[in-house]
Amino acid sequence: MTHTLAQAQELDRQDPLSALREKFWIPLQKDGTPYVYLCGNSLGLQPKITAQYLQQELEDWKNLGVEGHFHAKNPWMPYHEFLTAYMAKIVGAKPSEVVVMNTLSVNIHLLMVSFYRPSKERFKIIMEADAFPSDRYAIESQIKFHGYDPKDALVELKARPGEVTLREEDIHTTIRQTGDALALVLLGGVNYYTGQAFDLKAITQEAHQVGSIAGFDLAHMAGNIDVALHDSGADFAAWCTYKYLNSGPGSVAGAFVHERHHQNHDLPRFAGWWGHDKATRFNMRHDFKAIESAEGWQLSNPPILSLAAIRASLSIFAEVGMETLRDRAWRLTQYLRELLAQIPDGRIHVITPSERHRCGAQLSIQIPNGNKKIFEQITADGVIADWREPDVIRVAPAPLYNSYEDCYRFYEILRNAL
Repeated sequence: MTHTLAQAQELDRQDPLSALREKFWIPLQKDGTPYVYLCGNSLGLQPKITAQYLQQELEDWKNLGVEGHFHAKNPWMPYHEFLTAYMAKIVGAKPSEVVVMNTLSVNIHLLMVSFYRPSKERFKIIMEADAFPSDRYAIESQIKFHGYDPKDALVELKARPGEVTLREEDIHTTIRQTGDALALVLLGGVNYYTGQAFDLKAITQEAHQVGSIAGFDLAHMAGNIDVALHDSGADFAAWCTYKYLNSGPGSVAGAFVHERHHQNHDLPRFAGWWGHDKATRFNMRHDFKAIESAEGWQLSNPPILSLAAIRASLSIFAEVGMETLRDRAWRLTQYLRELLAQIPDGRIHVITPSERHRCGAQLSIQIPNGNKKIFEQITADGVIADWREPDVIRVAPAPLYNSYEDCYRFYEILRNAL
């Protein structure tokens, strides 16, 4: 079946969720034409209600000053708690296991303080060879901080020769082979480069079988794939909120700590006053007493304006539901795959796995010989996507604001560039 622009427009008319697009600001080209924005895997678009949420806090700050902590329309003291239930649903966790705090790399470091506790016998960490650089920097620096050499402590998962994505059985085999020397498995839930999604539960079970901790970076999974963090048994996780969760550039991140660790007071941690027991926090002289939930890993009172932007976006997720959004993302992504298959000359290759349980909204399109000129051409022609070295264009039809027509327009522009 050959797809057409008219068909894409008809699919949009038939899809009741197409109306969600009206809730977001779509960037415009100089001539007023909307860009084909397929970069929600890097920075989600702004919900139109975000300004309203921010303005409320600005007004309360203007009118109340410090009293806004207790008397604002949405009091600032407990403001982060307004986000907890929504965020817990998005990542499939209990509310006590989730907290919105800091930024992603900071949270990874803080959680590794508690959960990477190397010994002479057990000190190795398993990660993806092509993990996002920030994760590598964090992991290598933690290894060095504990006095070990990354050359000895870091075990990298690599695809087989001639393949791009990892095989799940190879992950499990590496965990078993590392065995008693393994202290931590720390993987991205979805690999940023290939778009491959991993089975968190199966990986966690393998890690626990050899006595290791299991943690995950969900930067490309939260708000994209319906995660079941609690049921996976993962010990910890962290994620940013500015990609699929549309909270704005550099916004506050999320963290998860499984409930079985909440009352373990022997866990080391870097402490701050916002993680201290709320009943005595303002007594100022008590020894640190951690809140017995994920909140116990907090350091400082959070930036309210950033939380307001997250709360605005989460209100849309709460209205629609992750399961519904996941279904729509799957339909859009499959439609885009079919369009790309219509390009006959074989000069591009989608490296993202095609099975539903192994991918989210992102498709990674491999370009032969790392020809970035093709990416530069589609950018000039009105596409906002991103390029990842050495040879991949990443596109992500985000279900909250992308359309079938977006997918078709991208296909036409890419085809013409080729």
